[in-house]
Amino acid sequence: MVAGHLREKNGIYYLVLSYTDEYGVRKTPSQSTGLPVKGNKKRAEELLQEARQKKEQELKYRKLAASAGMTVVPDELKFTDFLSDWLKMMKNSVELSTYSNYEKSIKGKIIPYFNKRHPKLKLRDVTPKHIQDYYTYELEVEKVSPNTVIHRHANIHKALKYAFQTSLIDSNPAAKVQRPKKLRFETHPYTADELDTLLRLVKGTNLELGVMLAAFYGLRRGEVCGLKWDAIDFERKTITIRHTVVQTKVDGSTMLVRKDRTKTKSSHRTLPLVKPFEDFLLTIRDKQEINRRLCGSSYNTENLDYIYVNELGELMKPNYLTQAFPVFLEKHGLRKIRFHDLRHSCATLLYANGVALKDIQEWLGHSDIATTSNIYTHLDYSSKVASANAIMGILSQKDGQQEQTQRISAPPEKTSENPESGAASNESDLKKAKTRARTMANATDLKDKNGVPKSSKPQ
Repeated sequence: MVAGHLREKNGIYYLVLSYTDEYGVRKTPSQSTGLPVKGNKKRAEELLQEARQKKEQELKYRKLAASAGMTVVPDELKFTDFLSDWLKMMKNSVELSTYSNYEKSIKGKIIPYFNKRHPKLKLRDVTPKHIQDYYTYELEVEKVSPNTVIHRHANIHKALKYAFQTSLIDSNPAAKVQRPKKLRFETHPYTADELDTLLRLVKGTNLELGVMLAAFYGLRRGEVCGLKWDAIDFERKTITIRHTVVQTKVDGSTMLVRKDRTKTKSSHRTLPLVKPFEDFLLTIRDKQEINRRLCGSSYNTENLDYIYVNELGELMKPNYLTQAFPVFLEKHGLRKIRFHDLRHSCATLLYANGVALKDIQEWLGHSDIATTSNIYTHLDYSSKVASANAIMGILSQKDGQQEQTQRISAPPEKTSENPESGAASNESDLKKAKTRARTMANATDLKDKNGVPKSSKPQ
């Protein structure tokens, strides 16, 4: 608690604060407002209130810093030392996966750069140019993407924001830096034919369940590996996405973080359990029981709750999907995509079969429809083609043209067989997509307006 009062000295109002600092020492600093006493009492009281609130916030962060072992000496603190101390403090303030990203960026890239080029740079002397020069170096010398620089900018900005809030610096120099323009990531999902080929080839391998969950239900890799048996309701025919497994690296050691919650509130979703997938899961459950009996004490019983385990009961890890999937594609001559692109393939097939973006948003567990729209705007090309043809028809009639106007068609999708020219036509590809997408589309129709499967409601 920061107390305070006004003091009159030589006809000027002074602010006097009273508080205990982060080390338990009582402080009573005094500061001139520069305001004459006559006619300025109200304004002086406002300044006093502002000073008290600012000091309250400063002490809050300083005490947190002291508990984390940070050295708070503004005039002597080096920029890189401050970043190291801030990183230690954040370890107990954020998710381990978030801290891992901070550590990778700050300890792996930012600190080494400033230690090499500005080894004696004090925190209070950091300028926007220092930071801008670092971004330029990353873009032009290290050849990293603008999106990577944006992520590192977020780390630097957050750290310096803390320094500003604790009065270690007078302003945040990162707030005055020009960030690079964010690159829009373009997805290249599989077509219906490519998915059919993939599902046929992956059958019976350790990748099968992961591929099916990502391609059909659009699950993220953490959701795939985190799926538990208690999420499957065989009576009500539902599958609920509420568990995740994240693989991250902290302090040089790789570790698994198991969470009984999803990435966001919207990611927690209940979807219909369709018959083919229900049968597949029952087969997996039977195999696990057989493997457990055959392996005896060698079987890992710590993961009995999880669905995606190998023959010895060991949990399949997210990094396994990331690394093994492209190797599998190359081995079988399939077009290279990321494992996460199977999620995009799911959305593409749903949209091609007439499922609305709002329903796709709920199926994938996006927090808002803008996310879905931004990622999958390429899916809406067919509607633009229809609009262009409509305009051409109107103009043709207006100009009195008798000949048949050549109609516009959507650009072909690229395939592994012919990556340059692509598939025969968009219309043909949509027909091919319908067979596999129909089940997914029907499944989305089984949900009510709240996103809950109708089959799960009591009759």
